[in-house]
Amino acid sequence: MTNKKLKVGNVPNGGKLKIPHLRFPEFEGEWETKKLGEIGDVKMCRRIFNDETEPMGDIPFFKIGSFGKEADAFISKELYLDYRKRFSFPKKGDILISAAGTIGRTVVYDGNDAYFQDSNIVWIDNDNKNITNEFLYYILQIVKYNTEGGTIQRLYNNVLKSTKFNTPSIPEQDKIASFLSLVDERIQTQNKIIEQLETLIKELRNQIFKRKIRFADTAGRDFAAWKKVKIGDILKIGNGKDYKHLQSGDIPVFGTGGFMTLVNDYLYDGETICIGRKGTIDKPMYHEGKLWTVDTLFYTHSFQSCIPKFIFHLFQTINWLEYNEASGVPSLSKTSIEKIGLQIPSIEEQEKIASFLSKVDQKIQTEKAILEQLDRQKKYLLQQMFV
Repeated sequence: MTNKKLKVGNVPNGGKLKIPHLRFPEFEGEWETKKLGEIGDVKMCRRIFNDETEPMGDIPFFKIGSFGKEADAFISKELYLDYRKRFSFPKKGDILISAAGTIGRTVVYDGNDAYFQDSNIVWIDNDNKNITNEFLYYILQIVKYNTEGGTIQRLYNNVLKSTKFNTPSIPEQDKIASFLSLVDERIQTQNKIIEQLETLIKELRNQIFKRKIRFADTAGRDFAAWKKVKIGDILKIGNGKDYKHLQSGDIPVFGTGGFMTLVNDYLYDGETICIGRKGTIDKPMYHEGKLWTVDTLFYTHSFQSCIPKFIFHLFQTINWLEYNEASGVPSLSKTSIEKIGLQIPSIEEQEKIASFLSKVDQKIQTEKAILEQLDRQKKYLLQQMFV
């Protein structure tokens, strides 16, 4: 974005005039206020019952839990063709909206054969005469819904239809949507870069720890054979602790989902590997520096004859769910962890492996930081280019 393409609006958001902060210079005048219900009726697919779905089949059936992801249920082609012909069905380009759970998530229907859960996934039957779907897609990312419900929120049709937004002329809508779609394309490209790097490091880890890829010493000779150990032989496993008695500070607290908050005390200062005790048990984490871990995590900072970064990468190849000890929420015990068998090389080869994989991991973290910056830029643009 350059100053030649966008100008700064002369009325700040919140003023009496409906003019955005940032605007393409060829456009002037106020934006018009509308309600979503004015551009089309709220539609949904015909109801599908559980006994009409299968775990595999012809037509993907997206429920609220799989919306925007991979389908985990399917319906027959006969039922799909029948319901698509006789009942409401989205047009290619319509914006599907999650009306339950995390409400307001959007997916553009691409026209491929698929079916969507009634009432939980809805769309506005827009004729594109006054509001283009391309512009509506971005409007739906910034509107504020007056939601109802408890733990699981619900976006009722009357709430959706009464939601207000501001809009310019069709030419300005097209210009804004075209510009923001370029931003989205860059974000999608960045996501693909990260996905490719994560696939690469996963494959490299598998090849290295299956010893299909070996490293040589400084003289070009192969290192010695790897030796068998148990985790308990090389690591001392500790329990995380409750942090709610601590004051706010600058020491990170980690849970099974990653960073949680900041406190004024720490359990250890150095290289630490955290392992899920309950819940997310299959995503070990590495941290260098002061930290606190909650009681749903185990942690280790006692490394005998091994290098922390090497162990972290090795832990990524373990199927932790194989050692799950609970029928409900996944759970690990110290005993089960300590009994897990490993094969490890010499310290010198560990250093080479850790250094090599850490460079790839560093590249991934760099690309993720770029993605975060792009997401912030898009958020800023959405705030500034709309009223």
